[in-house]
Amino acid sequence: MDSADLCSHNQNNATLEEKGSFYTDAANYWSQIPPTVDGMLGGYGFISRADINGSTQFLNHLFKLKVPPGNGRALDCGAGIGRITKDFLLHHFDKVDLVEQNPAFVEQARVSLADHERMGNFFCSGLQDFVPEPAAYDVIWCQWVLSHLTDGDLIAFLRCCTRGLKANGVIVMKENATSSGVVEVDTTDSSATRPLDRLLQLVNQAGLQRVKQRRQENFPQGLYPVYMIATRPIAAEGACP
Repeated sequence: MDSADLCSHNQNNATLEEKGSFYTDAANYWSQIPPTVDGMLGGYGFISRADINGSTQFLNHLFKLKVPPGNGRALDCGAGIGRITKDFLLHHFDKVDLVEQNPAFVEQARVSLADHERMGNFFCSGLQDFVPEPAAYDVIWCQWVLSHLTDGDLIAFLRCCTRGLKANGVIVMKENATSSGVVEVDTTDSSATRPLDRLLQLVNQAGLQRVKQRRQENFPQGLYPVYMIATRPIAAEGACP
């Protein structure tokens, strides 16, 4: 799942605490989407270059922090067919792993990335069930996927990611944010887009603090605002829930 639907929806506010069929509905939706860049981006494949440029600029800022992350190994979460891995992360890290819940997307990623020596593991799993290898990653990159997690599972996932970071590592979230101040639920793809302040609340509840934030530029009007947020653990955390 490289992307939740990029367009704004007028849906009822939701707290996103009850799972119900939330995950199975999302899996069913993505099983009908073609394994193409346009499919991953909800018909907005033409924004991919601007997206990659914005991510590259943001990562370069992170590498210039007083205490920067390393460039040894990265994890692409909700990777879809590996668009972000191929066009972005592999240009900056010695090794890149990816995790994606849709088997067809994972297979397409394997084909697309077969000739890349820096490519590491292909994990087929939903993020609600995924536990990263401990102390393995300099950067864990989560893009257009966290809207597919309930609040509780998002907190749990971020805590697990904290355990997966190397020293000085960061977790980056690049996500849509609502302008309405409420959570907007899209029943088509079973996602819930949060306002920025709500996402930051959940980040804090997971024991993380924001170290850098930037809004994506050069996207067409009519799309949700997209924010890149780099986070680090506030303090040492316990084991994953």
